[in-house]
Amino acid sequence: MNDLVALALPAGPEFIDELRRCWDDGDAVLPVDLRLPAPARERLISALAPARVVEPGGVHAPPGAVPVEPGDALVVATSGTTGDPRGVVLTHDAVAASARASSSRLDVDPADDRWLACLPLSHVGGLSVVCRAIVTGTSVEVHDGFDPDAVTDAVRRGATLTSMVPTMLGRVATDGFRRVLLGGSSMPPGRAANTVATYGLTETGSGVVYEHVPLDGVEVRVVDGQIGVRGPMLLRCYRDGIVPTDDDGWLPTGDGGSFVDGRLEVFGRIGDMIVSGGENVWPLPVESILARHDAIADVAVVGRSDPEWGQVVTAVVVVADGRELPAIDELRELVRAELPAYCAPRRLEAVAALPRTALGKIRRSAVTT
Repeated sequence: MNDLVALALPAGPEFIDELRRCWDDGDAVLPVDLRLPAPARERLISALAPARVVEPGGVHAPPGAVPVEPGDALVVATSGTTGDPRGVVLTHDAVAASARASSSRLDVDPADDRWLACLPLSHVGGLSVVCRAIVTGTSVEVHDGFDPDAVTDAVRRGATLTSMVPTMLGRVATDGFRRVLLGGSSMPPGRAANTVATYGLTETGSGVVYEHVPLDGVEVRVVDGQIGVRGPMLLRCYRDGIVPTDDDGWLPTGDGGSFVDGRLEVFGRIGDMIVSGGENVWPLPVESILARHDAIADVAVVGRSDPEWGQVVTAVVVVADGRELPAIDELRELVRAELPAYCAPRRLEAVAALPRTALGKIRRSAVTT
């Protein structure tokens, strides 16, 4: 019988050693987010049912363990702070396919390259860095959290590749890296040439589209406005046994998008779409335009209830230090220059900060004034 082993360990050599040990024993690994408060961590363990929990102080066996299938490598939680966490089951074959496709697109040379993992290993964006290194035999340095000074030191020691979220870019110099993978939220304006915009889900084992082009072996389609993905790196199932792919292996992502000149444009979560006066407005393109304004430090575009329009497009902004809140008419003109007029915000709200997830995604349901 193959077990699921929860690793409640800080990111570092001990985590990697335990990961390798579990894989050598035929067991799968559940990385635990140590930032979770105790009640949330308990819900995670209860929902995903590991046989053992490895912590710095030892190992304990919680009740209700559920085995994994032979060949399963990882169970990655997709939530953990609200509701019951859901575990994405990734096989060794899927992990290897993801690592090889990514490494091929990046021209990774195990003899010369070195990965830096500075994202949480409890999320696929950070964990996939470690998996790429293991699968391809590339060296890796793992940090327990993001520290700009530590990142700079890692570059001095030879780190050439890393994965980050856009909110990190303004806090650290990244020009010493050969490539910086970016995912988790919309791309910042004026990003450096060595950055690579990626699109993917936990269910796809990390990014599967780089700079709008699918990785080798990955198929992407758009049906009724929804992006679908098929490829060898997709999840086997969820921990509860539910298989989200259809009979032909296609995974509906829940994201809206379209192909423009053969390149995938991602609009965002379908549930985030604003319907204003009968027109569909995607927040991400509007946010990308507004973010270029030098008086805006951060921005979210949401739909507010309105008796006339149903929803009214609203820009919720964080004003840059030393600047004044821009006029709504100025922002509307910026958007109208590139998008249909109905995409331009009709309301403007100022906040001190926007609620974001640990990986920098805007929590739109929590965006309030």
